Amino acid sequence: MTQDKVDQLARDILVRNDRGGYTVPNGRVYPFQWNWDSAFVSLGLAVFDLDRAWREIESLFQGQWEDGFLPHIIFWKEDDARYFPGPGVWGTGRTPPTSGITQPPVAASAVRALWERGEQLRFRPHLERLFPKLLAWHRWFARVRDPLQMGLAVIVHPWESGRDNSPEWDAPAQPIDISRVGPYERRDTSHLDPSMRPTQLDYDRYVALLQFGRALGWDHERIGRESQFRVVDVGTTMILLRANRDLLALAEALGWKEQAQELRRSIARAEEGISSLWDERVGAYCSRDVTSGRSSGMVTSASFLSFYAGVRNDVRDRRLLEHLERIAQRANYLIPSLDPDDPGFDSIRYWRGPVWAVINYLIGSGLIGSGHVQWGERVRADTRKLIEQAGMYEYYCPLTGRGFGGHDFSWTAAMWLQWARDSEPKEMPA
Repeated sequence: MTQDKVDQLARDILVRNDRGGYTVPNGRVYPFQWNWDSAFVSLGLAVFDLDRAWREIESLFQGQWEDGFLPHIIFWKEDDARYFPGPGVWGTGRTPPTSGITQPPVAASAVRALWERGEQLRFRPHLERLFPKLLAWHRWFARVRDPLQMGLAVIVHPWESGRDNSPEWDAPAQPIDISRVGPYERRDTSHLDPSMRPTQLDYDRYVALLQFGRALGWDHERIGRESQFRVVDVGTTMILLRANRDLLALAEALGWKEQAQELRRSIARAEEGISSLWDERVGAYCSRDVTSGRSSGMVTSASFLSFYAGVRNDVRDRRLLEHLERIAQRANYLIPSLDPDDPGFDSIRYWRGPVWAVINYLIGSGLIGSGHVQWGERVRADTRKLIEQAGMYEYYCPLTGRGFGGHDFSWTAAMWLQWARDSEPKEMPA
């Protein structure tokens, strides 16, 4: 397929998945608005409709809670037949209905990218309305999910990481009591091959944590203190640091000095605290169980987000690049979500091995921005090949290049338009 045809296919997918102000990830499997999906989708929409791209972010923040919390799903309409757990299961009592957990805060970085595409005079009112909401969400992370005030991000549900069934969560999830979960019917395995999806044990734990949050009335401060699952997620932490940098750039563009100074303090705190996630034994940044204090000891795609976050350490960077070189010898396509040498590696089961275009975008642009252009372009080229050969799938096998999960996937289409299709070096703003 020619590049022009792939371009058109990507645009058609985004238009087809548009529900009038928000975009669903995939019409068949994910029929609602997802938090970080919309942030990535806005980047693809901006290539051909900048107004619509801004509306995508604005519609997402219509689901924000009064305390700054931004949920991971907004249920704009009922559709329990295709998705579990729906709004009735979450029971948050919000209008519009939402879930009770969050997702990695990509939105500020997306808004900066939209702002810097141009027409700033016209879009300044949009930015002025969104900025306080973005800052409120970042403040929520600092207040509720950073108990040690080290600039780190604690997750209380594997879904909050966006990397639902990563092996990083296996050990921290073991204490979760699933004895009172009760019967429920999954919808994902009726649409997709169960071998691609999280296991039943994974889902029982997901539901148990959901029920725990609902029992506490979605009091996030209590959940953060009392949950059986509390993990400092290296991915969310790195994404939040980058998002704070991007929000700082927007504060400076607006001339909002007080907010800019607050963000500088948050960035400095994270730059110091992130060192606690470095696992010298494995030579990578790893997630850490809050309860046990143990590192996951796993090299995942999230480990390489340090380049995207702007975390710089020559010795550690060299060790990460050595991992990347080793992984490139084991996988035909970068970057698998789990080290192929890890015993838990599974090339087609969701976040236990497959390649995801959105994570490749973050890592690849981060590598280019930190001066590792050759590796960044390798990640981009692999992403381009996967999409050209297999189509716009949710994720891909790093060994065969086959596409898996949902097809005609919005964020993959967006990543094609925003990044993967280009053959010349291109990075996110510094």
